[in-house]
Amino acid sequence: MKFNTKTIHGGQKPEATTGAIMPPVFMTSTYAHSSPGEPQEYEYSRGENPTRTALENSFAAIENGTHGFAFSSGMAAIDCVLRTLKPGDEVIAGDDLYGGTYRMFTRLFEKYGLEFTYVDMDDVSNITNVITEKTKLVWIETPTNPLMKIADIKAICSAVKEVNDTVLIAVDNTFATPYLQRPLDLGADIVMHSATKYLGGHSDLVMGALIVKDANLAKEVHFIQFAAGAIASPMDSFLALRGIKTLHIRMQRHCENGRAVANFLKKHPKVGAVYYPGLEDHPSYAVAKKQMKDFGGMVSFRLKDDSKEATFKFLKNTNIFTLAESLGGVESLVNHPVTMSHASIPEKERLKIGITDALIRLSVGIEDEEDILADLEQALNL
Repeated sequence: MKFNTKTIHGGQKPEATTGAIMPPVFMTSTYAHSSPGEPQEYEYSRGENPTRTALENSFAAIENGTHGFAFSSGMAAIDCVLRTLKPGDEVIAGDDLYGGTYRMFTRLFEKYGLEFTYVDMDDVSNITNVITEKTKLVWIETPTNPLMKIADIKAICSAVKEVNDTVLIAVDNTFATPYLQRPLDLGADIVMHSATKYLGGHSDLVMGALIVKDANLAKEVHFIQFAAGAIASPMDSFLALRGIKTLHIRMQRHCENGRAVANFLKKHPKVGAVYYPGLEDHPSYAVAKKQMKDFGGMVSFRLKDDSKEATFKFLKNTNIFTLAESLGGVESLVNHPVTMSHASIPEKERLKIGITDALIRLSVGIEDEEDILADLEQALNL
């Protein structure tokens, strides 16, 4: 199947009992055994649930994986990946990460004995130069949150595996979605999503996803998910599966509107800098063009007046763009990383990579382009 068809039919089949096209929401915690010690296909919903299974099959299909896993949140999915490691193991991660990821790394897993090294992944040698015998995982975000940096997934995977082919490579594909890039096809071992965002697409659920190809890795992930219990609910699984069926058409509009917003901001006299991989002056434009089908709906920017007062004035005066956490829904959202999504990162670390009070992040929705641009214009000119 081609991708657009996979979003609707990938890993799916009519429900066996009734022939329902959409899987029913199986609101059950447990299942009848045929005899002692002999469960049928399903045993207990922490391990498997038919609605969740349908969603997980869809996850695997759209990312060209073999096994998908639906978690209670994106952070629960990341937590599962880190639980495959042991104290003393080292993780190499990008220097621009979602604040919640950074918080989990530094405030939870450092306490449990994992070691983390942060590098600028624009240059592959920055990664290979710090690989040691303790390195067990490379964690990639691309595009990054919120500075929209691009990592060359294929080049990183090739270089890392050449140094040590046992190192796992995980890619947070939340911003791009499998509509734009599929990291498993580029050599990654694990793909992670905050399915809360574009996969669900309607700001009505919280969920995480992992997708893998290796059967042994899949067994380990499933065991951790079952043992730790951070599973997606049947209702949320139904909603996410429904969302995925329109992922391709939603992403087309997100990309169209994102490109229009980036070009508008680039030309606006009150805007000082725009961060969008689809702009030709983006430092990694060539890499983004090579590995992504399009450039997405996430745009970050700074005003020329980089004072907190000017930034907050803009944030308080949008109408179409709602000031809120999260991203990837059909509606446009505006976010202030310093006080919202990245507030958990210490100021010194934020400033080191350029996350300042003046940085604004937009999740461009699928509304009419003219309305979106008019809203930005009026907020910029107040």
